[in-house]
Amino acid sequence: MIALDSAWLEAHPLPQPGHDTDKNDRGRVLVAGGSETVPGALRLTGEAALRAGAGKVQLATIERAALALGMMMPEAAVYPLPANGDGELGAAAGDRLLTYLGRCDTLVLGPGMGPDSDAGAILATVLAQPRDAMSLVLDAAAIAAAADLADAVKAHAGRAVLTPHPGEMIQLMGCDEARISDDPDGLAREASARFGATVLLKGPQTWIACPGEEVLRYAGGGHGLATGGSGDVLAGIIGGLLSRGTAPQAAAAWGVWLHGEAGRRLAERVGPMGFLGRELPGEVPALMALGR
Repeated sequence: MIALDSAWLEAHPLPQPGHDTDKNDRGRVLVAGGSETVPGALRLTGEAALRAGAGKVQLATIERAALALGMMMPEAAVYPLPANGDGELGAAAGDRLLTYLGRCDTLVLGPGMGPDSDAGAILATVLAQPRDAMSLVLDAAAIAAAADLADAVKAHAGRAVLTPHPGEMIQLMGCDEARISDDPDGLAREASARFGATVLLKGPQTWIACPGEEVLRYAGGGHGLATGGSGDVLAGIIGGLLSRGTAPQAAAAWGVWLHGEAGRRLAERVGPMGFLGRELPGEVPALMALGR
């Protein structure tokens, strides 16, 4: 087990764009998710991806929320997806998503999606056609949906990152709650091997496991990060870093560090609790420059 600290980050620097780069070279992120209950989640993820350096962000969400989301985030293109009767993404959204994947370098699937979404059908459709040039972040309902699709995730040859909190990890691995507290690093390592992916187990401490590598441990950015929208931001930061060509383990590690340190900075300036998830992305650019 290795501490995720400044020494590790210095040894694994982020790729830097050339001065003549354009927005397509900086990376294109597609974020898919949201629902009638949480229509603004994708705004958090999308902004976080841009703050992490992605050149272009595209948002795909339920049709009834698409226009408002586009007005909320004018920097992004917005695509409508079909909903089911519960106001969540429906199974037909998977086929629609396939038509957009050629326009992205990284897909972030799941923010704002709840248990009533057809996440399993959507994920199965997306995973059925692995793309060598596309990386993948699975978050929220997409994590539980991956439990029965380990071979399909593994077919993405290590380009996937899964971001479960303890409850999602229990669903993903079918384990009991005691594993979370008794053996978090071992559980993260086991999940990473099963899915052939980088897996980060979120909590007061975060454990990051990548096939063939030692587990990283981040001590945490403070309890103020336990707030609505915080996980959506983390998924966006990781997606933005992946789209820039960062390797999955480094993207997950840098994402966890940037997210945690953003929380630490806000805790010092605003207070240990009460800062908002939407305040986190604004801290990311300066932290990236500091940690470069």
